[in-house]
Amino acid sequence: MRIGDAAAAAGTTPRALRFYEERGLLPAPRRTPTGQRVYAERDLARIRVIRHLLSLGLTVQDVRACADRIDLLLADPGRRCTAPAPGAAPGVVQLRIDALDAEITRLTALRDTLTRQIAAPQNVA
Repeated sequence: MRIGDAAAAAGTTPRALRFYEERGLLPAPRRTPTGQRVYAERDLARIRVIRHLLSLGLTVQDVRACADRIDLLLADPGRRCTAPAPGAAPGVVQLRIDALDAEITRLTALRDTLTRQIAAPQNVA
């Protein structure tokens, strides 16, 4: 199927599909002799997994870091992300959780500072 039909079937846009391809999330699809992209059902399944991972809060860079393993999710949709073995480097999901925790800590401190400033307006610069 052509890019417009594939995008509609996956719930996205042709622009997003080209973006996924440019960023290495989606392998280059087969092309017609005139250069039009042609997507198969397996490509649509991969696009849906990519969209799901992005909807969970992973970044494009996060998904790209594990793009070579998306086929594992396609082969076993019930597959769970597991913690790395002790001593192994943290996985993409754990790194994203750590980044979110750091951002929550930073925003909480900012909120607390603003709250103190409101309670003591004479200290506002």
